Amino acid sequence: MIQYRNSWEVALLQRSTERLDIDLLVLPDTNLILIASVIEPLRGANRISGSELYRWRLLTPDGAPVPTTSHIAIPAEGPFRATTEDRPLFVLASYNWRRSATPALKMQLSQAARHRPVIAGIESGTWLLAEASLLDGLPATVHWEDYEDFALAYPEVRAVKDRFVIDGKRLTTSGSLPTVDMMLELIRQRQGYSLALEVSRLFRYEQPSFHADEPLSAASAGLRMHDPRVSQAMRLMEEHIEQPLILARLARRVGVSARHLQDLFQQSIGAPPHVHYLALRLNAARRKVIETTASFADIAAASGFNSASAFARSYRASFSESPSETRRRLRRRITSSAGPT
Repeated sequence: MIQYRNSWEVALLQRSTERLDIDLLVLPDTNLILIASVIEPLRGANRISGSELYRWRLLTPDGAPVPTTSHIAIPAEGPFRATTEDRPLFVLASYNWRRSATPALKMQLSQAARHRPVIAGIESGTWLLAEASLLDGLPATVHWEDYEDFALAYPEVRAVKDRFVIDGKRLTTSGSLPTVDMMLELIRQRQGYSLALEVSRLFRYEQPSFHADEPLSAASAGLRMHDPRVSQAMRLMEEHIEQPLILARLARRVGVSARHLQDLFQQSIGAPPHVHYLALRLNAARRKVIETTASFADIAAASGFNSASAFARSYRASFSESPSETRRRLRRRITSSAGPT
């Protein structure tokens, strides 16, 4: 279960094509995978979209490179200071967070909260936010191993056993993979389901089957499937991009009613089947727009659209630009990166 409240108050989660700059405060003894769980989905969104939708800046308490649990130091762009900076702030911590919880840092976090629109506690970063009294009266999550200790230490915080929590101006996560989930949700809210789905395909963190007759579907890679019927439906969708299956037929193939399949999708991925199916088709079409010189009419037909105009409308609604604008923009980018010959 995911706690997700008051999202309308969070500018971070409003639909936008503007670049979002984020500050990451990385504390000593943070896992490399935790840092990557924040950065890599954003990098993936930038690469897939062909636009710099996200930019991040790494900060440390003193501005010096910070040691990680892998004994690889992470360089910083500067020290964290309580200024009037209005970027969202993500506080990342894994082990030995108490060493960093100095009165000075807690004061800086408290002061930063006056200006930062959002402050997120990533894994043990939740403890730092609680220490700075930034979670009082709010639900928050931590790593499952720390739940009981956290609940006892901070009775003023409503500790919950969830993967991540979004509540007003505070975000918290319970580990590395839940952080990936939260970053995908951020992308989904800002740029739409299609881009979030395409980014999720970069992260195959579900255990794949080792049986040849049960392949891992690219459609469900990175999405947490709790019901095999949802995975089966996703595979069928992916196999029928050019001639989409109607919901009733898809449900029959899976062995459930259309209404039940809708409920299963909503419970598993938080979106109905038609939204997921349309995202699959649009992503397949977008790859053709970017990687081929095929006409938009041919791309529309290959993606299951009745006409080029219907395709163009859906494409613009999903990606905030037309197929021709995508081609022109990426062509200009390639030309400018090539430079003079």
